[in-house]
Amino acid sequence: MNTKALESAADLRSLPSVDALLKQPLLVSAMSELGHDLVVGAARQVLEGERLALVQGEASSPDSSELAERVAAMAYGKILAGPRQVINATGVIVHTNLARAPLCEAAIKAIDGVVRGYSAIELDLETGRRGDRHAHLRPLLCELLDVEEAIVVNNNASAVLLALSALARGKEVILSRGEAVEIGGGFRVPDIMRRSGAKLVEVGTTNRTYVSDYADAIGERTAALLAVHSSNFRVVGFVHPVPIDELAGLARDRGVPLIHDLGSGCLLDTTQFGLAPEPTVQASVRAGADLVCFSGDKLLGGPQAGIVAGRRELVQRLARDPLARATRIDKLTMAALHGTLVEYARGCAVQSIPVWQMIAVSLAALTDRAQRWAAAIPGAEVIPGRSTVGGGSLPGETLPTALVRMPARQPAAGLLKRLRQQSPPVIARIEADRVVLDPRTVLAEEDEGIIDAMQAAVAA
Repeated sequence: MNTKALESAADLRSLPSVDALLKQPLLVSAMSELGHDLVVGAARQVLEGERLALVQGEASSPDSSELAERVAAMAYGKILAGPRQVINATGVIVHTNLARAPLCEAAIKAIDGVVRGYSAIELDLETGRRGDRHAHLRPLLCELLDVEEAIVVNNNASAVLLALSALARGKEVILSRGEAVEIGGGFRVPDIMRRSGAKLVEVGTTNRTYVSDYADAIGERTAALLAVHSSNFRVVGFVHPVPIDELAGLARDRGVPLIHDLGSGCLLDTTQFGLAPEPTVQASVRAGADLVCFSGDKLLGGPQAGIVAGRRELVQRLARDPLARATRIDKLTMAALHGTLVEYARGCAVQSIPVWQMIAVSLAALTDRAQRWAAAIPGAEVIPGRSTVGGGSLPGETLPTALVRMPARQPAAGLLKRLRQQSPPVIARIEADRVVLDPRTVLAEEDEGIIDAMQAAVAA
């Protein structure tokens, strides 16, 4: 055996056993808090990794206290790996990486009302027989959108997939070439269509499509026309999209349904807040779309969900499709969405739903909060800036805001990381090599927490 092999064998013998390592005080404490099995599993993983490194000559044997620290970090890390509440100071209102829309109080109370026990999700309390889970949301959706029927699934991609699967499997769906878009996470409309079993027929060009292009492509195998709203990008200049009412007229004349994928789920007029007009679900319905698909967690301001609303016979076909069961929502989503829709029905959405509160808040109110934050941090200052809607909604649109610019004496990347390490973590952004925080996306009750986090991050 050569010298290196002898050294490796000696190092391996120096590693403690799992039982010996678990006697370290740090791990005794960890087991009392996290339980025996979780810490034992972490100890085995750390020791196995160390053995492999020693065999490959990549490490020297650490002492037991260092190993214990690594085991504890791994065990606690598994606990902390779950979803955590954070403070969003990025100024991006519908932040995809931060679970998009924060829920309103009515939605939170609705969730609380169904999680503490059983709930009548599929039981008709009047007859005592099995009920329809879609009946809980149908009345409000039909009333708010002026549609005959509605169904809710787990996200908008599922809504579009379900519509195509139920109505067009094995047949053709016509789509403008300029609307064969990619949405978040690399999902592309043509891929969704392919998975549904429908065949994509592209018409027009990237920037200009006419109603005659659709008319020329309609044939015996045409099952539907599909329109996709460009919610996360904008084409400007020499462009010609086909208005929904024109496309709906063609669909009606030729006897094929029109499916409109709106994405953002906007129910309010965005121009009243100084933003560009975002097409609303109600406008799409009035224009004649047979089915409208949209998200529950973007501009609607509710939980993650995909909603399909429109003609009764078409929605019922979707509800009977096997994919409807595979993509259905649970009681928590149902309760949260119902609570959110109630706020729209009451006419209180702007006042009570966080997404709309953040869009509607005045610059004066934002400046006042920013000044209070900056006063607590020596060297911080308030500067003008812009917030964005985000979440694939209103691309390129921004709102004026007041930013807190942190002191320049510390590297921005390090300060940004220390803010993320606070409890709760604070998520900010960097502009011109300085960390800035935007109060627009910070809930009012989080003000004290963010000031504490800023002070701790700077002090560290």
